[in-house]
Amino acid sequence: MSAEPAVPTAFVVGWPIAHSRSPIIHRHWLAEHGIAGDYLRLPVPPDEIGGFLRGLAEGPYRGGNVTVPHKEAAFAAAERHDPVATALGAVNTLWLEDGRLIGGNTDVAGFLGNLDQQAPGWDAAPGPAVVLGAGGAARAVIHGLIGRGFAPVFVVNRSRDRAEALAERFGPAVRPAGWEDLPGLLPGARILVNTTSLGMKGEPPLVVDLAPLGADALVTDIVYVPLETPFLAAARATGRSTVDGLGMLLHQAVPGFERWFGVRPTVTPALRALVLADLGVTA
Repeated sequence: MSAEPAVPTAFVVGWPIAHSRSPIIHRHWLAEHGIAGDYLRLPVPPDEIGGFLRGLAEGPYRGGNVTVPHKEAAFAAAERHDPVATALGAVNTLWLEDGRLIGGNTDVAGFLGNLDQQAPGWDAAPGPAVVLGAGGAARAVIHGLIGRGFAPVFVVNRSRDRAEALAERFGPAVRPAGWEDLPGLLPGARILVNTTSLGMKGEPPLVVDLAPLGADALVTDIVYVPLETPFLAAARATGRSTVDGLGMLLHQAVPGFERWFGVRPTVTPALRALVLADLGVTA
């Protein structure tokens, strides 16, 4: 059995993981609430993740977050799942109950919490939604949108079979589409969400002609490096409301912290400014 750390400790595991800002978030909350604890980055390659997850029940951690590419492996390793993890087939938060590894998914809460905080009332008049991309993040976004009454949710992806797989998972509220269909989908959309990595630092920009999009539609991006992607900048330049992706990272962290350390923290402007400073961005 691993030796217990000096203080209650949680982690984020991924490959790679050096870029993660999660330690900044959780250490801020630990200090804010006067809790003697810690939160670590753990780099674990894909061929070792199974053994790492199997060993969690023996300590020394309270639990942790899981990021790419390990969310499906974490789902498989957990003995029990919360309803959202079950719906998505992916786990991003782990904790222990009576020595059993439990898996949850807080990405949906992160996505919705960000929009609720940054664009209050965004879901007051739900209608059609357009989601760009069909990866793991798209699952969380789709689940959240359906839960708030948006339908149909059009999933636009270059590989149509992946969009079709999401339609099979979520049912008739989700409709697969190709990039060639996008111009015809934008006029009716109440919200347009980018879940791809396009526009992220080091990646090609996401280029979308936003002219057909309704003037009152909300545009959001899960990418937060850079904070304002070219996609969001283009939307803002045309007067449309936009929400950046940083808040999703902040809000998804809340339930895990509460599980591990017993206090439910709050996403505040001070926390956002702290992470932005680490990103080299002024609030």
